[in-house]
Amino acid sequence: MHAATKIAIAPEAAVRRELLELRGIGKNFHTDDVETRALADIELSIGKGEFVSISGPSGSGKSTLLSILGLLDVPTQGEYRIDGQDTAKLDPTRRAVVRNKSIGFIFQAFNLIGDLTVEENVALPLTYRRNMPAAERKQRVAQALDAVNMSHRARHLPAQLSGGQQQRVAVARAVAGDPLILLADEPTGNLDSKNGDAVMELLEGLHANGATICMVTHNPDYARKATRVVELFDGRLAENGRS
Repeated sequence: MHAATKIAIAPEAAVRRELLELRGIGKNFHTDDVETRALADIELSIGKGEFVSISGPSGSGKSTLLSILGLLDVPTQGEYRIDGQDTAKLDPTRRAVVRNKSIGFIFQAFNLIGDLTVEENVALPLTYRRNMPAAERKQRVAQALDAVNMSHRARHLPAQLSGGQQQRVAVARAVAGDPLILLADEPTGNLDSKNGDAVMELLEGLHANGATICMVTHNPDYARKATRVVELFDGRLAENGRS
């Protein structure tokens, strides 16, 4: 075929690759004789390269949804697939392996271990990958810290860092394993506006370089930085459109 006759396919026309798929997801909690519905009939797909924000009032089910996405909790009803794999068929050991390799977590409270250095905190999830050589682990840690501009703090302890720096280290820890998706639960919640903006710029930069991100946030300005905004209300999907 001559070059002149080739047909260019626009990105919009390319086949979409769904990384996360939720079908009819529900979640109920039981306390004594009381049953509480946290989620109901959630239909949601997140494609490779998307930046999705999950918003909604307190108690709407945002954190529960993120816990299910991150394999930290299991749904009461419905089907959840990660990269085509039915998570209901995973035994606890395999579930932990998939969580470690496929999902990077960024928490509001940073969740760094105080008596480990910055580089040791970033390396920690990689130590559970038994087949990863030490040299590769060291290289991944160095690259992750460089990506968040924290290489100069590699030997420091978390207590020697500001809140914004600690969250940068948490981001480095999340991306070091090259996960399929980053799940961020109120990543700016414990930061002032200046550091919050800096962390959002960091997430936007990661997304621009190809990262898939799902973020829970109360901040409408930060939510609008995503490529799609998902609104939850009373455990149900109220809106699932592009921002």
